[in-house]
Amino acid sequence: MTAKRIDARGLSCPQPVVLVDKAIAAGDINLEVLVDNEVAKENVSRLAQKRGLKTIYRQEGLDIVVETSKD
Repeated sequence: MTAKRIDARGLSCPQPVVLVDKAIAAGDINLEVLVDNEVAKENVSRLAQKRGLKTIYRQEGLDIVVETSKD
């Protein structure tokens, strides 16, 4: 399944978390969330893990991609 990509770069918290929470509530569990700071990465990861999702990170240039999945 293709991951839904959420561009949360430039947004201050809690906006990235709100976007991810809405996506998860809509049934999207395979996400690629682009953020541009460590705080957003940690907050998005914490939310995903509370919702029972696994997270991994990767660097994409200056941005951080938080990938979520059920497995």
